[in-house]
Amino acid sequence: MSLLHVFGFGLKVGHSLWMLCCWVVSVVSMNWFIHGGIENTKTGFLGDGRKMWVECWERILGKSWKIHNFYYQSIGSKKVRIVWWRRVLALWLLFWVLASMWVFWYMNGQTTERRKEALASMCDERARMLQDQFNVSMNHVQAMSILISTFHHGKNPSAIDQRTFARYTERTAFERPLTSGVAYAVRVLRSEREQFEKQQGWTIKRMDELGHNPVQKDDYTPEALEPSPIQEEYAPVIFAQDTISHVVSVDVLSGKEDRENVLRARASGKGVLTAPFRLLKSNRLGVILTFAVYKRDLPSNATPEDRIEATDGYLGGVFDIESLVEKLLQQLASKQTIFVNVYDTTNPSHPISMYGSNVSNDELEHFSSLNFGDPYRKHEMRCRFKQKSPWPWLAITTSVAIVVIASLVGQILYATVSRIVKVEEDYKEMMELNKKAAAADIAKSQFLATVSHEIRTPMNGVLGMLDMLMDTELDGTQQDYVRTAQGSGKTLVSLINEVLDQAKVESGKLELEEVSFDLRAVLDDVLSLFSGKSQEKGVELELAVYISDRVPKILVGDPVRFRQIISNLMGNSIKFTKAGHIFITVHLVEEMMDSIEVETLSSSKNTLSGYPVADRRRSWEGFRAFNQDGSTCSLKSSSSDFINLIVSVEDTGAGIPLEAQSRIFTPFMQVDPSISRTHGGTGIGLSISNYLVSRMNGEIGFVSVPEIGSTFTFTAVLRNGSSNSNEEQSQQMNGQSNSVSSELKGMTALLVDHRPTRAKVGNIVINMVLVEQEVWERDASTSTLFTSNLRKFDHGAPKLFLLAKHTSSSRMNTTISGVYSPTVITKPLRASKVSADLQRALGIGNKGNPIPSLSLRNLLIGRKILIVDDNKVNLRVAAGALKKYGADVECAESGIKATNMLKPPHPFHACFMDIQMPGMDGFQATRIIREEEHRYNNSIHHDDNVSNWHVPILAMTADVIQATHEECLKCGMDGYVSKPFEAVQLYREVSRVVPFV
Repeated sequence: MSLLHVFGFGLKVGHSLWMLCCWVVSVVSMNWFIHGGIENTKTGFLGDGRKMWVECWERILGKSWKIHNFYYQSIGSKKVRIVWWRRVLALWLLFWVLASMWVFWYMNGQTTERRKEALASMCDERARMLQDQFNVSMNHVQAMSILISTFHHGKNPSAIDQRTFARYTERTAFERPLTSGVAYAVRVLRSEREQFEKQQGWTIKRMDELGHNPVQKDDYTPEALEPSPIQEEYAPVIFAQDTISHVVSVDVLSGKEDRENVLRARASGKGVLTAPFRLLKSNRLGVILTFAVYKRDLPSNATPEDRIEATDGYLGGVFDIESLVEKLLQQLASKQTIFVNVYDTTNPSHPISMYGSNVSNDELEHFSSLNFGDPYRKHEMRCRFKQKSPWPWLAITTSVAIVVIASLVGQILYATVSRIVKVEEDYKEMMELNKKAAAADIAKSQFLATVSHEIRTPMNGVLGMLDMLMDTELDGTQQDYVRTAQGSGKTLVSLINEVLDQAKVESGKLELEEVSFDLRAVLDDVLSLFSGKSQEKGVELELAVYISDRVPKILVGDPVRFRQIISNLMGNSIKFTKAGHIFITVHLVEEMMDSIEVETLSSSKNTLSGYPVADRRRSWEGFRAFNQDGSTCSLKSSSSDFINLIVSVEDTGAGIPLEAQSRIFTPFMQVDPSISRTHGGTGIGLSISNYLVSRMNGEIGFVSVPEIGSTFTFTAVLRNGSSNSNEEQSQQMNGQSNSVSSELKGMTALLVDHRPTRAKVGNIVINMVLVEQEVWERDASTSTLFTSNLRKFDHGAPKLFLLAKHTSSSRMNTTISGVYSPTVITKPLRASKVSADLQRALGIGNKGNPIPSLSLRNLLIGRKILIVDDNKVNLRVAAGALKKYGADVECAESGIKATNMLKPPHPFHACFMDIQMPGMDGFQATRIIREEEHRYNNSIHHDDNVSNWHVPILAMTADVIQATHEECLKCGMDGYVSKPFEAVQLYREVSRVVPFV
């Protein structure tokens, strides 16, 4: 795929560069034609040139655009067809097969040429050496002819005889390396024969019989030769080298071929070679080089007749070609890799072999010409390699490698294209699946929104009416029924919230807020939420919270999600813990090991309830914020704006089996299927908590010991909030009052508890005597003595308070020695509840009446609020909730009616608007209202004291999908309230958006 991408990228880059060059050249050339060239040349000529130039560039640009469009139509925009690529692959392979054949042919030809060059070099070298040595011998023979002419014919008597000639030729044989012998035949006329034979003492012998009846080397005898026949002249050999002394008395003119050579030699005055023939006695192939010996020096322009007349005799050198060539090749013994043949090619159609054989397996042959000085006779050397030409393995391997590489590249290209096609098909299928998944996600979101709306809307009516019912006069049984119904309704809403939160987690749409909140108030609310459930377990279960003093009072984060994490962990502990305690601790990570005085050990001495617990330090062993040895690491950020909290929830419950601990954070997974039937729940609380902790840049872990208990620990990074007066006022309006009432400041108290951990938790205020129930009930006499001592105070006995797990478990009805009964404060020790109980017992401050006081009923007096909802029950619930705070409420049952009522100017200070309404929904109605306000603000003339008209619109939605909330803000709403809502929620939103509340 990368190769195809590179090819496509190259085409794109090349096309872009080509278009840029064409544009630059066209602009420059056109400017030259228009502004420069036309003014300085003839109009007619340049006009035609300009037209031709424009037409040329238009054609070039047109072709370029065609190439560009063809590329994008054929490759860039269309799917690559696999069949087309198969054809391309076949053409590719065919091309490279032909290319490999050409490479083989070329490389084989190069190898053959190199062999030819090597053969030619070696053959020419041998021919040159043979020819050079022959020329040396020929020159020496010619010099001997001059010597004979001088010392034999020029002296009288002759200075040369047979013995002298033989000795001289023997001593000078090294100067004639190619001659096997030298002989001199004198010219004898017929009239001189008889006298010549008498003078020499032998008869002139005939020579031509030897050619027809060759004799062997050992059988030759000169006496057996016949006398030469009568003829005009004779040329008997009178002098001969010892090696050929057997030719003495032989008439060289009696042989036909020899006669012709002798006559041609005396007529031409040059050396003449005979045809190859069998030499006498040796019977080996040889040739005779003949020079004529003249009586006197002849001019260079002498005629043949002059030369014949001046001839005295003939000097011949015998050359044994076979032995001579063998001697030559022996000198080159290290280079004998070729066969050498020497031919007489005077007759081209019937060349005469002079040396060598035709036995060779190599067809490669080279001819080197030989020039032995006789222009009539033609000779040449033919050479062949001894070994047959080897296989051209380099050419074969190269061509095969080309085919193999081309096949591999073709296979890679084919596989790449196939992969591209597969990826395209998969991509198309994935896009289809993505569309289906998107549609399914939209359908899921719509389904969740619909289900949420359809369930929350009636639940809003149910819970709202139950809340209004609680404000009426009911007896104890009726109040219990109403509280039970409220709890069941809230449980159902909580279950719906968990399922929706899990859907948000899966889609990645769960968002966190950044608001200021009081951590102690949040945990106080959590204790309040679970205190009833802990009391249902009996007196053996105790709840407590400890927050380090170093934890800031105000933090910035998402209090709802932080509370959700604590509630999920606390809820699981409540489910599985029958006796002992559930203990929540909050510290800073950086002071964890130094600030906690309570060590979490397996011993029961230092625990909240005396029950053994799991070692909590093991729950954070894998955290990044700690080293392996458990010591803390410094925060990455040195800024004090960020607070890294570590929260632990410790219980003494049943614990988690070891085999189930690995899947504890898996959604919808529980330890045992029976758990869901025994304890209830969906199994997604821990999964959501894990996700929320990660969104808070923290980590979560746990340690669990079966039958001992579990400890869950998580960290969260929050920002430190500045607690100014405005924020405190806002928190008071939101129901987050100070943990300890200001009326209790300055008082002292004595806290009596035999367990240091509980004493630490109970150390909330210090000005009275607070005694743990277990200490009080352990020894009645000691309790009596204690109360007696309290009476001895001069300025009034301190108030005695008994810290009990449950009101029924204390002996609060027993009067001790007539003093007074201790006031009972039930656990868990929530800051707000302890403060209220102390104020009530001491007779100071607010008595803690839960019913809205008169001041609360007057908070919204004078504020007119419009409620828009098509559901009459929701209208009644919202109207009743706001009327608690003294607001003037009007209702509208449709979006159209609301737009008419909210046309500016109007008397309303705020509007609660439902989203899903028939005819005109809340979004459309809000847009219309904002448009009306915009037109009104543009039409009025306002100065600095007049502000733009804007009524706060708050959505009342049963949809908790983030997209719905975003759409609310997008269309111009100022906030939203989720159904089912409570009265305090409506008040908080009104107080947030309506000024001077």
